[in-house]
Amino acid sequence: MRRDRLLVAVTLVTLLAADIHFVLLPRLKNWYHLPRESCECRVTNGSVDNRGATTLTWMMTSQNFTPVSTERSSKLERLFSHPLYNIRLPELGPDELLLQREELRNYYKRKVSRWERLKKFYIEAAAASNITIPDHPVTFDPEASWLQFHLGINRYALYARDDSSVDRLLRDMQTATVISADFTQDEKALKGACDCSQVVKPSGLHLKLALKLQDFGKAMFKPMRQERHEETPENFFYFVDFQRHNAEIAAFHLDRVLDFRRVPPVAGRFVNVTGEILYITHNEELRSVFFISPANNTCFFAKCLYVCKSEYAVCGHPDLLEGSMSAYLPGLSIAPRISIPNPWIRSYSFTGREEWEINPSYCDTVKKLYPYNSGNRLLNIIDMAVFDFLTGNMDRHHYEIFTKFGDDGFLLHLDNARGFGRHSHDEMSILAPLTQCCMIKRSTLFRLKLLAKSEYRLSDVMRESLSRDPLTPVLSEEHLQALDRRLAQVLRTVGKCVKKLGETHVVITDFVESSGVTTRHRGGNKR
Repeated sequence: MRRDRLLVAVTLVTLLAADIHFVLLPRLKNWYHLPRESCECRVTNGSVDNRGATTLTWMMTSQNFTPVSTERSSKLERLFSHPLYNIRLPELGPDELLLQREELRNYYKRKVSRWERLKKFYIEAAAASNITIPDHPVTFDPEASWLQFHLGINRYALYARDDSSVDRLLRDMQTATVISADFTQDEKALKGACDCSQVVKPSGLHLKLALKLQDFGKAMFKPMRQERHEETPENFFYFVDFQRHNAEIAAFHLDRVLDFRRVPPVAGRFVNVTGEILYITHNEELRSVFFISPANNTCFFAKCLYVCKSEYAVCGHPDLLEGSMSAYLPGLSIAPRISIPNPWIRSYSFTGREEWEINPSYCDTVKKLYPYNSGNRLLNIIDMAVFDFLTGNMDRHHYEIFTKFGDDGFLLHLDNARGFGRHSHDEMSILAPLTQCCMIKRSTLFRLKLLAKSEYRLSDVMRESLSRDPLTPVLSEEHLQALDRRLAQVLRTVGKCVKKLGETHVVITDFVESSGVTTRHRGGNKR
């Protein structure tokens, strides 16, 4: 009798569990994903007009919105499926593309021919000195991922949201054969002569090399200098901090998650410093800085005199060394760029302070200056400040733009290796452009709010995005959690500005919220 009761009880519990699993839970999940607060977030062919403004059909409250979404296992895929990440651009005209296909192909065909001639000379000269340099053939492919990346650069961003060549480029930088290694152009410009009396040295306390791949693509290699768990000591000045390879990788992924698309693609890679640098370089000076450590590891150090010491070297284990591979942008001769000092540049000295650090009304002065007195340049500076605050990068002394796109072109977020140094500290001074100007793009604010929601949590989508890199885990869990904390700080800062000045003065429309005629808000309602 007791066995019968036990059998009945087990049967009832099983039926109840099945009912909960197959009936009740799906209903609860469907209910959870329903829109709330009268928010539909419908997009009807959201697009940007030829002058850059974006047209979307939105129905939302002014302060909050909840997207309609379907149940998915991937938060990252769900994020990129959101209407805010699917604003379509119009057909791009020749003036809105950085480069034309035939022009670029002919340019690189000439460079390949020149490379082949010089390579033959290098190999013969090396043989005369009893040095063997591998003769890797160059396979120039007009459909190569790096070439397609260059062709995709336009006045809005470095690449389109759905540009498959970017993922191909990431894979190629991880696996393609390296055929040449050399110093970068700025290292060569120093000619080994550095003024050690300067507080800020010209090339920083870091190593970086230009690696050429077999398809003639090119990447900047920055080797690992710091372990993931290590924090920058609190007594370090920002201008003598190490440059971290994993910060370059994480910055690219964060830039894509924020939908800025202003950081060139970066991938992690293990490089054989003997076979992929020492044995294939054509540069005698680079070859001369290699040595074997007491632990029998292959090491090398920078060319500049103040770091030409073995204690500044990086070493393989015994030959493999992890680092970041950053895709090169098109050469300056075919796609000129200019470098412009950041209005909120820091004082690169031990005692000096800049005006913005002592004058809370500094932004009023900036707004009167060209090119910040019109257009969207100042709003782009604030985007960059938000990006740098999230990464903790205090070293944004300059920014670059492509000259072809003029004053309204986007800012390039280059050289992010001094980010992600301290997860335990939020450097609020990085947000000075936002706190002093009290303005932000509407699209930027909406995406930040979206990433603050649990279903799109910034740390979660970053963890998922970074997991695709071969050097995963790229960031420690503490750095991922710091992203959420800093995001909340940004939103609180915007909230204070709105409370003080009103939303119409703070949140600058860079797309239209109805299906009316699209107009470009060049710099928005600047006060």
